[in-house]
Amino acid sequence: MKPLGPIPEHFSAREEQLLLGGETAAHWISEAGDTPLFVYSSTIIGRKVTDFRSAMPGRLKLNYAIKANPFAPVLSLMKGLVDGFDIASGGELELVRAAGIECDRVSFAGPGKRDDELRKALQAGVVLNCESESEARRTIALAEQLGETPRIAIRVNPDFELRGSGMKMGGGAKQFGVDVERVVPMAKLLFEAGCDFRGFHIFTGSQSLDGEAIIETQANVLVLAEGLARDIGRPIASLNIGGGFGIPYFHGDTALDLRPIGEALEACFDELSENLRDTEIHSELGRYLVGEAGVYLTRIIDRKESHGEIFLITDGGLHHQLAASGNFGTVVRRNYPVAIANRFSTEPTEVVSVVGCLCTPLDRLADKALLPRAEVGDIAAVFCAGAYGATASPAQFLGHGPATEMLV
Repeated sequence: MKPLGPIPEHFSAREEQLLLGGETAAHWISEAGDTPLFVYSSTIIGRKVTDFRSAMPGRLKLNYAIKANPFAPVLSLMKGLVDGFDIASGGELELVRAAGIECDRVSFAGPGKRDDELRKALQAGVVLNCESESEARRTIALAEQLGETPRIAIRVNPDFELRGSGMKMGGGAKQFGVDVERVVPMAKLLFEAGCDFRGFHIFTGSQSLDGEAIIETQANVLVLAEGLARDIGRPIASLNIGGGFGIPYFHGDTALDLRPIGEALEACFDELSENLRDTEIHSELGRYLVGEAGVYLTRIIDRKESHGEIFLITDGGLHHQLAASGNFGTVVRRNYPVAIANRFSTEPTEVVSVVGCLCTPLDRLADKALLPRAEVGDIAAVFCAGAYGATASPAQFLGHGPATEMLV
């Protein structure tokens, strides 16, 4: 038997039925027409934003990294909850514009921006987080052709990383950002070209559940930004200190306590030099805001036994929830939180593997998990499905197509 991850505390049951947005999973499946289905809770998203704001210094702005979940209704909801939006492609720029989000609230990072993407971003007025000198020169040349003044920040590749993070985005040789020793010369290039220089974007890692590591990294980011601002000889308008706040996915994971992180950051803010005294400081979060708000619902279409093991075969799978299958950067496969939605409060009685419908042994949503006995027609629920699910999975693999999504 392999333990399941912890089901987020936000969920409850009524008469054995998993509740989402005050209604049963079966209700939302009926509304959608069928499974597989992603259901995202607006209430949980709002609660996560509130929790963040109540724990962090009032000065700290909150950005939503839309790569975590770019579903249009989620973007529309976020428009009224957060201060800014971070995108990583021209396609994401179109998504935020379609959601009616003002482009002066948007910043654009990514190490491989194409000229067409840069043109559209310049015309829209978003802040470009430049990741190399050559990208900066291309941006300046395109801006001259368009008659635009580019709004540019420098993405910095720091000399440190976020300890214990799931994905390290800074420290050492990286495709992301400009190495520290090259930031000042690049800033001078931008000044000479007449750019609207906005400041720095310093993102060190993601999916950390180590509060002490986050505190340490945020302090290091502020020290680095102060030093760079001093060396370029002027205060900076904006600083994105990144995010890295993780959520519990696996057995043994413990949720972050935001209060000490916020208290430590407040103390750092109190000590800032004049170079950052009037700087607008942003935290960039995605997964932390939406990850626990999503549930993936998939119907059991067969129950079979093989060599004494029980397999619950569903109409979903890794083509919608690649991360839950263990095939999205996980070194050792561990189980996400999974339940039987229509037997949510029933005691578990058997060890089963919940698998998808794809013709590959990689397609496992839960491996040797202790669950209530489930039959054909029952609904398996995979939690922590609100981030890096629908758009981070190979929806067209084997021709099965995407899942339905809904915000409730």
